[in-house]
Amino acid sequence: MKLAGKKVLVTGAGGFLGSHLVEALVRTGCKVRAFVHYNSRNDWGMLELVDKKTLDQVEVISGDIRDSDGARKIMKDQEVVFHLAALIGIPYSYVNPLDVADTNIQGTLNLLLAGKEHGVEKFVHTSTSEVYGTAQHVPMDENHPVNPQSPYAATKASADQLALSFHYTYGLPVGIIRPFNIYGPRQSARSVIPNIIMQALTADELKMGSVSTSRDLTYVTDSVEGFIQFAECDQTVGQIVNLGSENEISVKHLIELTEKSLNKKLKIVEEEKRIRPEKSEVQRLVSDSKKAKRLFQWKPQIEIEEGIQKTVSWIKNNIDFYKKEIYNI
Repeated sequence: MKLAGKKVLVTGAGGFLGSHLVEALVRTGCKVRAFVHYNSRNDWGMLELVDKKTLDQVEVISGDIRDSDGARKIMKDQEVVFHLAALIGIPYSYVNPLDVADTNIQGTLNLLLAGKEHGVEKFVHTSTSEVYGTAQHVPMDENHPVNPQSPYAATKASADQLALSFHYTYGLPVGIIRPFNIYGPRQSARSVIPNIIMQALTADELKMGSVSTSRDLTYVTDSVEGFIQFAECDQTVGQIVNLGSENEISVKHLIELTEKSLNKKLKIVEEEKRIRPEKSEVQRLVSDSKKAKRLFQWKPQIEIEEGIQKTVSWIKNNIDFYKKEIYNI
């Protein structure tokens, strides 16, 4: 399947990843419908930062995926769906697990039912590496045990199983893409890289939780290219596919890269409220992305040093976007 000319729905289009995906789909020649979370300010989130010429080519609709009637309406006439909408903050899921479950599970079910009703050609469901929990072996392929360690991860694992069940039961052409950590411009400060950079630009010390944990990080434009290639590949229907760099980097090393980028030495201060419950903390995530390479020849192009520099530059120019005085969950 080629996406050019297709009617494509992106849920969660107002988010960090969603806004970049919308841009790329417009460039690909898609007729894009962007679904953003309704608010009375008519704020479209990160889509507000997309070039106006690009945004003028996008149909933006506000609503809530927890509304089943709304889900059916936005799905009408759409051929391909990228489902990114979710409540993604892990610390937020400690505080409000019901809200997270309602959105990530019931919201996904509403969209799957709507996709079935309208006969979409491809339903790309976005998972997360967090469903694996701490690495039991590395690298982590798609057969790694699923062991969610936070309410957020548990809701995403549940949504994944719902999505697969619609493929097995109803023949809905669902594919599950499982990205490891993504970073880059427009990401909120609840994520580790913008949190480090934001603090580093405005203070001489970093308030942190654990700095020994390690992650597999992919720059956002590489991830977006993976999403598009995944959707265009017919062999991904009924499959789960990891997207990751296959490289492991600790939070401490990320701090060192930020220091190098800014030519600045930072004092690390451990703050109790930023430390996750011991049994909930995921210590290591390292992707095995061979399946993505085999099915659609995906490989990240931007190395971590370059990606950090690009992200630092963007945050430096958009520092007022961030609430620097609070702990973002």
